[in-house]
Amino acid sequence: MTTQVTVSSLSVFRQFHALTKPRVIQLIVFCALIGMVLAVPGRPTLAQIGLAMVACLGIWLVAAAAAAFNCIVEKGIDAKMKRTAWRPTARGELSNTQTLVFSALLGAAGSAVLYVWVNPLTMWLTFATFVGYAVIYTVILKPLTPQNIVIGGASGAMPPVLGWAAMTGDVGPEALILFLIIFLWTPPHFWALALYRVEDYRKSGLPMLPVTHGSEFTRLQILLYTFVLFAACLLPFVYGMSSWLYLATAVVLSIGFCAYAWLLWREYSDELARRTFRFSLIHLSVLFAALLLDHYLL
Repeated sequence: MTTQVTVSSLSVFRQFHALTKPRVIQLIVFCALIGMVLAVPGRPTLAQIGLAMVACLGIWLVAAAAAAFNCIVEKGIDAKMKRTAWRPTARGELSNTQTLVFSALLGAAGSAVLYVWVNPLTMWLTFATFVGYAVIYTVILKPLTPQNIVIGGASGAMPPVLGWAAMTGDVGPEALILFLIIFLWTPPHFWALALYRVEDYRKSGLPMLPVTHGSEFTRLQILLYTFVLFAACLLPFVYGMSSWLYLATAVVLSIGFCAYAWLLWREYSDELARRTFRFSLIHLSVLFAALLLDHYLL
């Protein structure tokens, strides 16, 4: 009997954990951490390390709340798509009430952590990001316009700004450069996914760009965005935020992303779209890791 209760409790925990979209949240917190690190000149003090850890916790909680709320709004769409049909809300394993309470508790806890132990600016910026993603993007933009991911990408680009605000109490131009990089990275990243998942999106009724404008037009947009992104990735060096280590990494990664986009534009295949999507994840992760190494090593 005890074993059955333990297994059941573990299953419920896994269902709630799945609502938080752990892989997405890890990238969000990582990007926020980069903003925190770059905001502190030299090596941080123990007090600054503690502040960063608390800020990461608060940002994680609010981001997880937004992810859970997203699962409520999109449970009907999720049920129609292979990529998301496994989610507990889509399968009916968790009710709307359970998920909403879970989201509200996470959001309230995260906001309290940020307001009390970090600073009010970070709390309000994080709350605005929650509203931007969970309401403006998910409820309004995503079902209405194929430019949903472009406009809604502003919410996804906020983590470095949140990290910077947590450590400094303001938003500097360096944080806005990081914001711009993620903002321009988001469309080619998601459109590459949408290309090989186009039938899923067509069934769901969402007006993603490959559905409304076709594959060729989407591939051209991916190519153009990678060119603009290339230029944006040079800004940390141009502005003086980084040195040659970052610049070399940014150039190599950006050439790679542009090369994938060029091949995708010239001759499409689902496998190439998958590889482009995977490389986009490597691009952003390694780019920000290079910023981190550059900050401490040079």
